[in-house]
Amino acid sequence: EVQLVDSGGGLVQAGGSLRLSCAASGFTFDDYAIGWFRQAPGKEREGVSCITNSDGSTYYADSARGRFTISRDNAKNTVDLQMNSLKPEDTAVYYCAAPVFWNSMRWGDPSMYRYWGQGTQVTVSS
Repeated sequence: EVQLVDSGGGLVQAGGSLRLSCAASGFTFDDYAIGWFRQAPGKEREGVSCITNSDGSTYYADSARGRFTISRDNAKNTVDLQMNSLKPEDTAVYYCAAPVFWNSMRWGDPSMYRYWGQGTQVTVSS
């Protein structure tokens, strides 16, 4: 059974940091890119960052670039998202996901992803 488990969310003040982790099981982790998405109340789910399986290429939304860093450990089947300089507008439920196919031009498109974690809440207070 394919399973993605998100963790690491919490409440933090603006300017603080959090590190999210995604633990994968039930599939060949090395064969998949992994993306992080977020969804705030009343808003659509949006891509935050993604890391490929082949060469570890990384992708970031403009809102995340320079503040967030994605990394993966294929030996542990995990992908982490280090989030620094957090802002209140980063408040959302964050999900990791694995795609059903790969198209780098669509890395931030939720419809490309088949497997999803349960989500972890990130709340940034001002």
